[in-house]
Amino acid sequence: MPSSARALSRVPTILMGLALLTLPVQAQGLTLPGAPAMPLDNFAPPPGSRGSAREPHATLPQPPAGKVALGAYARFGADGAPVPRGLTWRVFADTPEASGAFPLVAESAEPFPVFFLNPGGYVIHVSYGFATTAQRVVLGAVSRREAFVLPAGGLRLGADVENRPIPGQKVSFDIFEGSFLQGRTSTQPYYRGANAGEVVLLPEGTYHVVSTYGDANAVVRADVTVQPGKLTDATVHHRAAQITLKLVKITGGEPLADTQWTVTTPGGDTIKESIGAFPQFVLTEGDYVAFARHDGRTFNREFKVEAGQDQDIQVVVK
Repeated sequence: MPSSARALSRVPTILMGLALLTLPVQAQGLTLPGAPAMPLDNFAPPPGSRGSAREPHATLPQPPAGKVALGAYARFGADGAPVPRGLTWRVFADTPEASGAFPLVAESAEPFPVFFLNPGGYVIHVSYGFATTAQRVVLGAVSRREAFVLPAGGLRLGADVENRPIPGQKVSFDIFEGSFLQGRTSTQPYYRGANAGEVVLLPEGTYHVVSTYGDANAVVRADVTVQPGKLTDATVHHRAAQITLKLVKITGGEPLADTQWTVTTPGGDTIKESIGAFPQFVLTEGDYVAFARHDGRTFNREFKVEAGQDQDIQVVVK
């Protein structure tokens, strides 16, 4: 087992998915953190460390004359472990210029940077993926260290149909703040278009995930909880299948080109439209009607979609 995996703790998560009807969503492995796409080793201790609890900056280097040293580091929570990598630090003067902007004094991508600064006031900003924090620090004549609390965790999403993983290029995820199940979620995505397997770093809290398989109506919703210092792996279970439509003169015949297609529910609600000899759609399980228009004539056929059962739907010209 790689060291990054050993560094992860495991926590239970229960998710509920909804796609037209309430569907189950399963959270599998769970534990530690990364900019929107960050490798898993952002949760592992830095290279060469043995995972000890020793605080960063136990000793600070001697600063140049007239400067003081500020040793900065971030924690996953008030009592959490130091964040080992993936941080971006920016130091601003706490007094704006005439333009109103606060001048940038220093920056670093080190996990535990040491800044040599003039005595005075500064605003220190640190970001970790979508999680950020900033605080004002006043430096006197003595060097010091400062801890910043970043209650952030990682979320890695996947999807399957009947326990078969969906290829990453066919599924995407939008992440919203809040809980869909409790009726309180934002209307704009916090992060749009996350890919399967991508680690998204987020502030701790509850998020609503919308998983879209294909580009028709195969959509599942689920609530997930991001915990500080942990990576949550969640797999969304879709109840859908890929359908290929064909207008043929005889069963098994060649599909006719330049066919206009409309797929509706039995009640007449339009689900998908397309033009072509054999368009492919991913549809959630249920009953549908396919309408094919060719050479001024319209043909139709009712069909049923079952989860995981990809099929060709042939509409025969009569």
